[in-house]
Amino acid sequence: MTHRTSRRTRLLTAGMAVGALIPALAAGTASAAPPAVSCTSAKAGLADKLKRDITGALSGRKGTVAVGLYDRTTKTTCTLRPSTAYDSASVVKVTVLATLLWDAKKHNRLLTDRETSLAKAMITKSDNSATSTLWKQLGLTKIKGFLAAAGMTQTKPGANNYWGLTQITVTDEQKLLKLITAKNTVLSDNARAYILKLMGQVISSQRWGTPYGAPAGVSVAVKNGWLQRSTYGWRVHSVGAFKGGGHDYVITVLTHGNSTMNYGIATIQGVAKVIHRDLAAAG
Repeated sequence: MTHRTSRRTRLLTAGMAVGALIPALAAGTASAAPPAVSCTSAKAGLADKLKRDITGALSGRKGTVAVGLYDRTTKTTCTLRPSTAYDSASVVKVTVLATLLWDAKKHNRLLTDRETSLAKAMITKSDNSATSTLWKQLGLTKIKGFLAAAGMTQTKPGANNYWGLTQITVTDEQKLLKLITAKNTVLSDNARAYILKLMGQVISSQRWGTPYGAPAGVSVAVKNGWLQRSTYGWRVHSVGAFKGGGHDYVITVLTHGNSTMNYGIATIQGVAKVIHRDLAAAG
């Protein structure tokens, strides 16, 4: 997906990127070591294995990668750069749908046929015009209202209807995936089932990323995002929810600084493959 950005936006983005370097340069320090993958688990040995394997999957990969894993069954959590902000690209479409359903619930109404059609196109085909229509219909007040209700305090909606430039983090995307996959007071059971249904019907050409390597018999719900800009090259992201084989888990992988879209996809799939494998082996 692509977005036209104004010269001012590009300059601001470039300025922020330069500004972020100033403290390190001023201090005269060498570049800091990259952050390490952090994992915890109730299953003996699983955290260490996941940490080692995710780290190995990212070895030698260029770009900046953030990872989140949460498995309810084994109480396993892994994170890498959980609070680093990324341009959302199309993964924000899950948030748009969740906001639409949250707002409908507040007003005790069902989605209209038009909204249902737009929602399906937005999630299953990543239709940008459908997303823009729903984003404008909801408006920033409702979107921010949902983010507050969901505890997604690190997410900053894109201004001027640039929904693809919403700032997202692994922490908040994992919060959203957890809401979608377990009973809560923010989203009704029907809303959660509807979101998972549409994420399970994403067209085959867009089912790359976090589903890669998922074992047979495990249900897959996915939404991906991809966006090229003059700064940070390609943003390529994937969020997914998986259930089966004795596990119930959600994965977020956010990346930027990729030379091509396919390079970003390969990075994400390298991480996903070892996560699925390690959880399956854990039994």
